[in-house]
Amino acid sequence: MEDTKGISDPENGSSIYGGKPPNPLSFSSSSSSAAALYRQTFDGDRDRDRFLAPRSLVRHPSLVKTKVSALSVENEFALDKVEFVPAMRSGAWSDIGSRSSMEDAYLCLDSLMDSHGLKDSEDGPTAFYGVFDGHGGKHAAEFACQRIPRYIVEDQEFPSDINKVMSSAFLQTDVAFSEACALDGSLSSGTTALAAILTGRSLVVANAGDCRAVLSRQGKAIEMSKDHKPMSCKERRRIEASGGYIYDGYLNGQLNVARAIGDFHMEGMKRKKDGSNGGPLIADPELMTTKLTEEDEFLIMGCDGVWDVFMSQNAVDFARRRLQEHNDPVMCSKELVEEALKRKSGDNVTAVVVCLQPQPPPNLVAPRLRVQRSFSAEGLKDLQSYLDDLGC
Repeated sequence: MEDTKGISDPENGSSIYGGKPPNPLSFSSSSSSAAALYRQTFDGDRDRDRFLAPRSLVRHPSLVKTKVSALSVENEFALDKVEFVPAMRSGAWSDIGSRSSMEDAYLCLDSLMDSHGLKDSEDGPTAFYGVFDGHGGKHAAEFACQRIPRYIVEDQEFPSDINKVMSSAFLQTDVAFSEACALDGSLSSGTTALAAILTGRSLVVANAGDCRAVLSRQGKAIEMSKDHKPMSCKERRRIEASGGYIYDGYLNGQLNVARAIGDFHMEGMKRKKDGSNGGPLIADPELMTTKLTEEDEFLIMGCDGVWDVFMSQNAVDFARRRLQEHNDPVMCSKELVEEALKRKSGDNVTAVVVCLQPQPPPNLVAPRLRVQRSFSAEGLKDLQSYLDDLGC
């Protein structure tokens, strides 16, 4: 603390002048020593004029206003902020439902690199999750479930360009399955494909077909994929531009999805009448990406057997309540499938739940609005009268 003698002493509230600055003109004439001091100090008109002349005021540095931009705050409050990294835990469940055969497939790899004997990237562990909804047989779904993650890790551009790598993996799988079907016609079938890759905080979802991925962000459903139905405006324009048509909601009157892997046995789907490639059914995935934050709780991936009876927000609400009870993604996925069957889903039903936090989702408390209340004069008078009657 600076020396404040002669000004004031904030510690005890006093000064050598009794808390007030001295006024030479106020000294009593009866005090000879004070008068002598005054005369000695201000002897002559010139000195008196010099004392009484206006002077420029010099402010203490602490009283001078300084712009914030002029302050150096480079090292102020240098707190290390820990970046959020999701802690992946996954579970899956599948049921044949009312169908005569099971054509769905799924894959949960919380550590994609470990499963292929590779090291994780500098961005953190990489996880892979997939749901494949087959039609016309199970072979295409099982083939895609095995090949897509393999093509991803074998790509030289992985993980530097995940979007490009995932798109390439879908198309490579489609070509490879075409070659397999050419050698063995019994494999002929098709499948929709939904795949998600998590690397550090980055989530990339690739979808071809009508499976769906939904992210829970503080209890709000964030759709991470779009259903590729023939009746959607975007898909309808593409289909018609490629020479296809829609009849009764079905692509070329045969298929109720606009994108899929396989289905080379269906005439006019992936090959034109002259045998060249380029039909209305494509395997190109549509990709969506996001950076995960502390607000992101879990991811639901499901085939259309789930979404036929669940709205996205409804599924998030249902899964959130279950995870709050037991925090187990396997049990949660099973309960989602069982609930879909109770709601009369008429298809194979498969669900994958990926928890992004170690703890269960927190309870959401709606903020209470502050309402200001006041009493009128008449109201206060009535209250006082009531209290008087009570003897208060």
